[in-house]
Amino acid sequence: MLVVLSVAVMVVDARFTLLKPVRSQMSLVLMQSYWIADLPERLYQGVASQFGSRTELAAENEKLKTENLLLQGRLQKLAALTEQNVRLRELLNSSALVNEKVEVAELIGMDPNPFTHRIIINKGERDGVVLGQPVLDARGLMGQVVELMPYTSRVLLLTDTTHSIPVQVNRNGLRAIASGTGNPERLELRHVADTADIKEGDLLVSSGLGQRFPAGYPVATVKEVIHDSGQPFAIVRAVPTAALNRSRYLLLVFSDGRSPEERAADAAQQQESLDRQAADPAAVPSATVPGAAPAATPNKPVVPATVPKPAATGHSTSPTPAATTPAAAPASAATPAKPAASKPAAKPAVKPAAPKPATPAATPAAPRQREE
Repeated sequence: MLVVLSVAVMVVDARFTLLKPVRSQMSLVLMQSYWIADLPERLYQGVASQFGSRTELAAENEKLKTENLLLQGRLQKLAALTEQNVRLRELLNSSALVNEKVEVAELIGMDPNPFTHRIIINKGERDGVVLGQPVLDARGLMGQVVELMPYTSRVLLLTDTTHSIPVQVNRNGLRAIASGTGNPERLELRHVADTADIKEGDLLVSSGLGQRFPAGYPVATVKEVIHDSGQPFAIVRAVPTAALNRSRYLLLVFSDGRSPEERAADAAQQQESLDRQAADPAAVPSATVPGAAPAATPNKPVVPATVPKPAATGHSTSPTPAATTPAAAPASAATPAKPAASKPAAKPAVKPAAPKPATPAATPAAPRQREE
């Protein structure tokens, strides 16, 4: 019964996705076993680091100082090149990221199957890891995340037989596909023309055409190129630049998942918004004045020229209540703006010539109200 049950579980796991939640929850229990299995290595490294000799530490310190000086010199040159690259990308309206966001992860296990090249890292879905996320070490690309668990993830290495990555020769930009061979020290370039310009020692970098790996990261170095006149394709073998069997600390790359068209559209919108912001100081007055001019031009001949006249007519119509009810004068004087705003539009339309005789009547009416 146990054999039948195990066979049924394997078939269900291979054909369907019903057991993925169970496997994800079981990883919480297995994570403790990974930690316990890795405990002797941690203890050994701790003890070795505590009892390291002073001579080794001094030599390592001198070596690190030398490497630091060399890297600082290279960094100064790369800083200028990076700024030049940014300026050129701005000219091309490109919004590609120069520096991707990365997060450090640690290798905690390896797949015991000798025919698959997979490792387990201590970062999972709770840490923001996503399927297909690129993984690299200090020397180059290592692989991509193929399985997610809450606190751990499985990474498929470049040398696995089921893995391929689009690359290009850094020297001349020749594009090719690098596939795994099952050997942790070898990659193979498929379908490279026999007349292609590729030679031993060429550096292969990721081209970014697969929309999975970011462009420009080292992948492998060409080790051997075999030309056969009877075959249409050359045999090209390369060695991965990453230390697939020795790296313990890895980097998870959070690259931009947008397509080139989306990045170009977003860059164009960003540039347009920047142009508008730059033109706002000169454009805001011109934008507001034309909007105000149509509203002000019909009122300008009415307001300055006719405001006293309708005010007079309003006061001439309201003197009778103002004279009879002196207490109502402040109310009428406090609210002439509202009727004055509505009457100028109605009275000039009905009686365009009435303002002239209204002006003499307005002049004595205004002093009376001021005296009152």
